[in-house]
Amino acid sequence: MSSRQYYIYVMTNKGNTVLYTGVTANLVKRVYEHKQKIVEGFTKKYNINKLVYYETFDDPENAILREKQIKAGSRRKKIKLIERMNPGWKDLYDKIASPR
Repeated sequence: MSSRQYYIYVMTNKGNTVLYTGVTANLVKRVYEHKQKIVEGFTKKYNINKLVYYETFDDPENAILREKQIKAGSRRKKIKLIERMNPGWKDLYDKIASPR
């Protein structure tokens, strides 16, 4: 039995106009890569640098299914999801990156 965790996450840009949903086994590292624009692609092109939502899973299959579910939803549904956890659309990166 693995104790590894998996995450789905939603990031946005400064104006909260573009939403990006992803899945990873290392949330801190992946968000850092988006923020530093290390990887070419959508998040670099649209300046996606703010973590506004995430969920934790114990297995990759459920994380991937949830990612697909969120991606398939409307922008309105994604906004409601974010605002339930993070009504101020604050960047949650410092919360996850700080040692506990």
